[in-house]
Amino acid sequence: MEKETLLGKTLTELREVAKSLGLPAFTGGQMADWLYRRHVTSIDEMTNISKRNRALLSERYEVGRFAPVESQHSSDGTVKYLFPTHDGHLVETVYIPDGDRATLCVSSQVGCKMHCAFCQTGRQGFEGNLSAGDILNQLSSLPESDTLTNIVFMGQGEPMDNLDAVLRATTVLTSDYGWAWSPRRITVSSVGVKGKLQRFLEESECHVAISLHTPISTQRAQLMPVERAMPISEVVDLLRHYDFSHQRRLSFEYIVFGGVNDTPLHAKETAKLLRGLHCRVNLIRFHQIPGSELHGASEERMLQLRDYLTSHGIFTTIRASRGEDIQAACGLLTTAKKSGLPT
Repeated sequence: MEKETLLGKTLTELREVAKSLGLPAFTGGQMADWLYRRHVTSIDEMTNISKRNRALLSERYEVGRFAPVESQHSSDGTVKYLFPTHDGHLVETVYIPDGDRATLCVSSQVGCKMHCAFCQTGRQGFEGNLSAGDILNQLSSLPESDTLTNIVFMGQGEPMDNLDAVLRATTVLTSDYGWAWSPRRITVSSVGVKGKLQRFLEESECHVAISLHTPISTQRAQLMPVERAMPISEVVDLLRHYDFSHQRRLSFEYIVFGGVNDTPLHAKETAKLLRGLHCRVNLIRFHQIPGSELHGASEERMLQLRDYLTSHGIFTTIRASRGEDIQAACGLLTTAKKSGLPT
């Protein structure tokens, strides 16, 4: 019988595990402590649980931690890890140190269904959802785990397309029995899956990042097919019902393509779309992917776009590229080749 993993279960679920095996209810709390505070790799390491009860647990469960099988180190200090999943897939995770900050870019799916024209993960296609345990394993089994200050769900996949697992993982990360992190240390991105985005906004206090890339609907539909079903204008209308003026932050990601979305018209329409919304815009340099006719915008155009939006009351930054030399930068993550898929 295939064993079920404990990593990724909430305290309530761990108590249910204990109850199902006839163990004392407090065993659930003991398991949570070993899993999320002490980061054990096996049930046998849970030494305040009796040997007999550990044996009962081990018959049906395992911790579910998997060490990375590969790592690549960038000249700028970024490290890309390749993690196995519980069902035999592979996902990429990126560790980004920056002074006294260290951010982990985690994946939520193997591949992606969204097929954005500028993204390698989208070209891979969709291979499967990660479990909450697979998501948390990217943190727990990271060699630099103790140094992390922030997490961004901006790796492989669309987080809202795997919302149950993402919410379970963020619940563990922000709960007292888990990692006890503030939700302000976590940012979850989305292309704008409206119904699920609304649920996320209601059930989580984590920061939100929306993939914008152009304010013009017809053009966005060419770059991001999801626009046809969920227009960015409707996504922004939804966001206007929530308060981002205090600690919770709303940001828009905008990859800038030369001659495509870097014109004064795009600056004007972006300011118009976001007018009155308490948010920030992150301008991102495009990283070339094979077979794409898109190319990056000039530094001058990046600065012009930033300055226009800033002058119209939208705090805008140009994000520094990290890990491009190891294919770890924005839009470059893929495990297609390792999965035997065409790239």
